Amino acid sequence: MSKRRLMVGVCMGAAAACVAVWSAAATAKSQGTVKLGVITKFPVGFYFTLQDGAKAWDKGHSGASVVFAQGKSATDDAGEIAAIQDMVTSGVKGIAIAPTSPAVAKALDKAKKQGVTIVLIDNDIPTWHGKASVVATNNFNGGKLAGKYLASRLKAGDKLGVLAGVPGVPSLDDRVKGMLAGLGALKSKLKIVGNLETDCAQDKGFTAAQTIITANPDLKAMYAACGPPAVGMDQAAKNASLPNSTVLVGFDASSGEIPLILSGRQSASVAQFPYKIGFLGVDTLWKAVQGKKVPKNVDTGTALVTKANAKKFK
Repeated sequence: MSKRRLMVGVCMGAAAACVAVWSAAATAKSQGTVKLGVITKFPVGFYFTLQDGAKAWDKGHSGASVVFAQGKSATDDAGEIAAIQDMVTSGVKGIAIAPTSPAVAKALDKAKKQGVTIVLIDNDIPTWHGKASVVATNNFNGGKLAGKYLASRLKAGDKLGVLAGVPGVPSLDDRVKGMLAGLGALKSKLKIVGNLETDCAQDKGFTAAQTIITANPDLKAMYAACGPPAVGMDQAAKNASLPNSTVLVGFDASSGEIPLILSGRQSASVAQFPYKIGFLGVDTLWKAVQGKKVPKNVDTGTALVTKANAKKFK
C-alpha cells in the first residue's frame, strides 16, 4: 500500500515549544494493526537515520504501524512530553523514545498507567524503572575508543580540551567518562581543560571550543562528546589557526564530521549505528508489546572512524 508523510504541529505554552509528528502511513496498513510510536530528540542526521531504521522495520511488518515524533533540540523536554501525550491519545500500544532527560519520566509513567509499553532508545534514564528495555550504544565503551586513540597521539604534559554534551544525560556523561578511562595511565599526566557543556549544538560547540582555545593557545587536542559540537570545534580550531598536528576527536561520526575526517581536519570520531538503533528499537518494542521476553539492554555497537576507513561511514 502506498505511503505518504502527514505532519502535524503540536505546540505547548508561551514558548511555543513545538514537535513535529509524522505518520508512517496515511492510513493503517490493515484493519486491526497495532500502532507503535517512535520519538527522537531533534532534527539532525543521526536521528533521521535512526528513523530510517524504524521505517524499514515498519515496512516489513504488516501487523504494526509506526508513527514518528521529533523535538526541536537536545534539551526539548516539553516537545517530547507533548509527543508522548499526543501518541497516547492517538492510541499507541508502545513507544520507543530517545529521552531528552529524566524530566520526561513522569509523562512516561502516565503512559504506562494507560497500558503503553516503553522502550528507551539511544540513551537510558537509569533511575526510571518503567522501561521494558534499553536499545542503545554503550557510550562508555565508545568513549574508551576515543580515549585510547587520544592516548596514542598525546604525551605527558599535553593539554586536552573537553566539550561535554548535556550534563546529567547519562549517555552523554558516559562518553566523557569513557574517554577519560580510555586514556589509561596517561590521564594523570595530561592537563585536561574545559569540560564545557554544549547541549550537543554546533553553535554552542563552536563557542565552547573558542573559549578553551583562547584560554589555552598551546592546546594539543580536543574531544567533543557529540557530532554537531565536533563540527563547531573544527571551525573554532580553523579560525584560531591551530596547527594541523592538533588532535580533534568527536563522537557520532555525523554527516558533518565525515568530510572533515576525510580532509584531515578532524582526526577521528566514534561511530554509532543509528539505523540499527531504530530497527532494533522498534523490533524490541514490538516483541515487548506482544508480551514476549526481551533483553534489558541491547548494545548496538561502536567503531572508531579515521581517515583510513571514513569512506565506509559516508
